[in-house]
Amino acid sequence: MTKTRFWKLPATAWSVTLALTGVFCTAGLILALGTAAAAAPRVAAAVTSHDFGKVFEDKALVHAFVIKNEGEAPLRVEDVDPDCACTVASYDRTIPPGGQGEITLTIKPYSVLRDFLKKTTVRFNDPARPELVLTMKGYVQPIIEIQPSHIVRLRGAVSDDLRGQVRFISHLSAPWEIKQVVNSIPGMIEVNLKAEEPGKVYVLEVKNIRRDAGHYGGMIELITSSKARPRLIVRVFANIYPSPSGPGGP
Repeated sequence: MTKTRFWKLPATAWSVTLALTGVFCTAGLILALGTAAAAAPRVAAAVTSHDFGKVFEDKALVHAFVIKNEGEAPLRVEDVDPDCACTVASYDRTIPPGGQGEITLTIKPYSVLRDFLKKTTVRFNDPARPELVLTMKGYVQPIIEIQPSHIVRLRGAVSDDLRGQVRFISHLSAPWEIKQVVNSIPGMIEVNLKAEEPGKVYVLEVKNIRRDAGHYGGMIELITSSKARPRLIVRVFANIYPSPSGPGGP
């Protein structure tokens, strides 16, 4: 029967072999990690906020943010998440190394009013900077401004001359007019409309004509010549108290 012989390396030789194996493995791992790090994408954005200033509500608000890829692998835009459904996004989904792309955000007309701040979160495949927040702000002025409010409150005694006033100021480029006034509570209030500046500014006066105490509410509808704002609404709320029987009160 033939016996198989196994060669036994000296302990020193085994130590050298294991040491060399460890060195090669470590070097390979370091090389692999270094290559992976060098090949990563890198997000860069010089501007992440935009101020529209003073604008009007009938216009879409559009701004394009520039995104650069300063890494050595393609940069992918994985998700664009606005904080409001009124904001629509379009963007370059992939940006090559050393290149740049755009993320264009549009706020729909009639979506914001007065001071506003909208935020959009963008997610990338950049391991060092996976998220970026883009902000847009400004002051939106209505094309038809209502001063001081679209609500008229009448409060006082039956014997008082209770009146309220609302001014309508047009910021349209073309002449504008209120063509019709519809009073939903003609037995409670009297309504008078006058042109303070024809084609631009109108004043609506509301007067209480109820002769007994009580509470009531109603609506005044104004039909205009504007296609953008063909209908305006003013709401009226009244608290009418009994007239005092003398100087000292009821």
